[in-house]
Amino acid sequence: MNDPTTIRRLYGRRQGHALRAGQAALVEELLPRIAVPTDGALDARRLFGDERPLQVEIGFGAGEHLAGQAMAAPGTGFIGCEPFLNGVVGALGHIRDGALDNVRLHMGDALEVIERLPDESLERVYLLHPDPWPKARHAKRRMMNHGPLDLIAAKLKPGAEFRLGTDDPTYCRWSMMVMNQRRDFVWQAQTARDFLERPQDWPETRYERKARRQGHEVWYFRYTRI
Repeated sequence: MNDPTTIRRLYGRRQGHALRAGQAALVEELLPRIAVPTDGALDARRLFGDERPLQVEIGFGAGEHLAGQAMAAPGTGFIGCEPFLNGVVGALGHIRDGALDNVRLHMGDALEVIERLPDESLERVYLLHPDPWPKARHAKRRMMNHGPLDLIAAKLKPGAEFRLGTDDPTYCRWSMMVMNQRRDFVWQAQTARDFLERPQDWPETRYERKARRQGHEVWYFRYTRI
């Protein structure tokens, strides 16, 4: 198996605009209560205090999708990973407003969290509108590479689902090529409609809305771990 630790994401600025007082309060007060522990093995009991299904979102943006999924499945534990502070603040607002107690956040590299979870412990992993790294020389930095996918596959239960969403044509083609080389995932699509229309249980994100306003097509991929 390729070592996912050898290919880590490289991020730009961790913070954009300055935080307002209310946002800073969320970071100071709410984030420490729901932050993923920084070291040691992780499982549902350590994160949520009981045995429950677990799902992970890699790069949750402003947290709309993460919060929507958490609200729809209160008995499931959701782990959201996002390197950018402004995105974390957005998710914290959703968590506060929805009184969600089934979400834990990590501000940093998702792979550092995923590798600390037990094998075959996840019911679903989401990768929605990741950085496409469009230049060919940067292709190895894409999350859709065999190293990260080996790790994701190891942590998903058999029959569990990996979801990918993108509006970038290059990333779409690259992802399809990479996934076609794998024998541990099966693409669920039966018709073009299955990956051109957003499933009902797939909350829309602001990135998706922005892409559509700009006239971009959006693709929705669902893979089953076998």
